[in-house]
Amino acid sequence: MELILNTFGTYLTKDNNTFMVIHKDGKQRIDPTKLKSISISKGAQISSDAALLAIEHQIDVFFVDRGGNPQGRIWSNRFGSVSTIRRNQLDFTFSKEAVSWIKGILEEKIDNQVALLYSIAIKDPVVDRKVRAFINRLEDYKTKIQGIDGEVVSDIAPTLRGWEGNASRNYFAAINLLIPEQFRFEGRSQHPATDIFNALLNYGYGILYGKVEGALIKAGIDPYIGVFHRDDYARPVLAFDFIEKFRVWVDFVVLSLIRQEVITEDCVSRREDGAVWLEALGKRILIQSINDYMEEPILQDGLSRSRATHIILAAQKLAKHFLEYNKNN
Repeated sequence: MELILNTFGTYLTKDNNTFMVIHKDGKQRIDPTKLKSISISKGAQISSDAALLAIEHQIDVFFVDRGGNPQGRIWSNRFGSVSTIRRNQLDFTFSKEAVSWIKGILEEKIDNQVALLYSIAIKDPVVDRKVRAFINRLEDYKTKIQGIDGEVVSDIAPTLRGWEGNASRNYFAAINLLIPEQFRFEGRSQHPATDIFNALLNYGYGILYGKVEGALIKAGIDPYIGVFHRDDYARPVLAFDFIEKFRVWVDFVVLSLIRQEVITEDCVSRREDGAVWLEALGKRILIQSINDYMEEPILQDGLSRSRATHIILAAQKLAKHFLEYNKNN
């Protein structure tokens, strides 16, 4: 269970070894053994007793901005505290093996994007031809990524970023053809979004970042040592690498909500500067939809587990690889 505190004035405290959520409509008691994470937005509060209870139960607590992006977190010092993982992670980052790893991440991302586009039934033959043309371009960029090589990631990173960016532009151009006309957008817009689709996507990615970064930390991996994304100060750049193959899950949820026209103007606010922000109703619909989707079991690597669990297992697998890295090299 994920606890989302995004209503102004909401207060989370501890009462008799349980959490107590206090809000304008009353109180709600929550068993800490039922919680996986707690997300706290601006205007909501948590007591030190509640924070310590979360640490005791190894519940991930993170603070998010208006766009749903994690800005800070509290976690137990028992999370994957093996220094060997971090030392070997740094060695791996500057190895040739890291080149193959990030290429595999980007190839899987494109495979997922293509699979999502193919999964949409298209009745209009003109639109179908256009979407297939975009799919062909995505496949071309995947082929280019497969063919490039280098001794370290920095040798090929600028080229990979260019190809990844072009592939994403073609992907979202195809997505744009598959949604109702009133929701169409000119391209990806962030910080802030300038349309409803991107407002949903940005907030959804923020939720996913929280899950991915938390999985890496719990596995003992340092999310601030990146392989592909730039080592910007105070940015969890490895989470930006690791998230790529999971983004399609948010894409699917947002695309489904838009195509079903579940999201209305009541879900957003539009500002004079052109910014579009999700409001309480929109956040509630999106958060519930993503959490439900993440709890659905799917088959990956021979295991049927929830999508959320597959993120955790992937982080654990990467941590194990880092732990054993220098033994095999």
